[in-house]
Amino acid sequence: MRIAVDARELTGRPTGVGRFLTGILEAWSTLPAAASHSVTLCTSDPLASAPRAAAVSTVAGGGGTWWEQRVLPGLIRKADADVLLAPGYTAPLFCPAPIVVAIHDVSFAAHPEWFTWRQGIRRRALTRLTARKAARVITISEFSKREIARHLGIDAGKIDVIYPGTVDRRPDSTTTTAEPTLLYVGSLFNRRHIPELIDGFARLARRMAGTRLEIVGDNRTVPHVDIDGLASASGVGDRIACRTYLPEDALASLYARARAFVFLSEYEGFGLTPLEALSAGIPIVVLDTPVSREVYGDAALYLPRPDPALIEAALERVLLDETERARLLSAAPDVLARYSWQRCAAGVLDVLLASAR
Repeated sequence: MRIAVDARELTGRPTGVGRFLTGILEAWSTLPAAASHSVTLCTSDPLASAPRAAAVSTVAGGGGTWWEQRVLPGLIRKADADVLLAPGYTAPLFCPAPIVVAIHDVSFAAHPEWFTWRQGIRRRALTRLTARKAARVITISEFSKREIARHLGIDAGKIDVIYPGTVDRRPDSTTTTAEPTLLYVGSLFNRRHIPELIDGFARLARRMAGTRLEIVGDNRTVPHVDIDGLASASGVGDRIACRTYLPEDALASLYARARAFVFLSEYEGFGLTPLEALSAGIPIVVLDTPVSREVYGDAALYLPRPDPALIEAALERVLLDETERARLLSAAPDVLARYSWQRCAAGVLDVLLASAR
C-alpha cells in the first residue's frame, strides 16, 4: 500500500496535531506490519527531519487552505497513493485517493464563540465536508466521537476511536528534587482558563514563599487575552514565567523540576500534556469534564469549575498533601498503560488498509 500523508503539521514548531503525527510515524518505522507499505510525506515547507523509510514531497506555497485544496492533490497523484492520511481535520475535497481524516475535537462547532467568525466558518465548513467525503474518520476519545457525530452530522459507525500514545518523561537518576513549581504546557486558549489559573496561583503564592508557576504555550486566545499583563499585574509576577515555546531538552528539564501540573480546560478532544506529567511522576489538576474522566481516570485531582478560590485550594493540596499526591500517582501506571504509540500506529494503519482503493 502507498500512503500519502499531509505532513504540514511537522513543519515549524509542532503542537498537538504535529505531535500526534510524529508519534504515529515514529512507531511505523519500527512496526513490522508497516514495513511493506510506502509512506510519502506531502508538505509545503522543508522538514527538519523525516522518519526512517518515508519519502518527502515538497511544494512551497504557504501551506494554508489554498495549498491544501489546489497543490496537495497533485502531490497525492505524484505519489500514486492508495490512500491519504489527513491528520489535521481537513483534506482536499477533490482528492485523487480515499481519505482517512483525523478530527481531534470539534470545539469550533461546539463553541463558535471561541473563534473569529472567519476562522470558525472555514473550520466548520471544511471539516464537515471532509468528514462526509472521507472513507473513515479517526478521533482520539469516545467523547470526541460523540461530539463529531452530534455537531458534524456524521454517522457514528464511520468514526474510529484510536487513543494516542504519550511521551515517557520519567526523570533519570541525576534529576534534582522537585521544587514547589507548578507547570502548565499547551497552547493558550480561552477554554483553558489561564487568567483564573494565574489568579488562583497568586492567592497561593502570597502565602507560600518560593512557589513558582511556569506557563509554556503560544497565546491563541480569541478574544485576545494579555497573559503577560495579567501575570505582571498579579502581584507575584516575578514568580510566573510565560514562554511561547521551549525546545524538547528544556521542556524535559522543566517537567523534571515541577512538583504539580495544572490543565484547566473545559473542552478537549483528549489532552496529552497532563499524561506526560503523570509519566514524569507529577500529580495533575484538571477540570471535571467527561473527557477528563475518560482519559485520566483516578489519576487526577478534579475541580468542578475554574474558580480562583477552588484553584488555590487544589494547588495547595496537590503541593503539600503527601497522602493525596501518593493516591494520584499510585493510579498513574494503570492509566498510562492504556496509551501506546505502537497500538495507536497499528490502529491507524488498519484503518488505512481498510480504506485504501
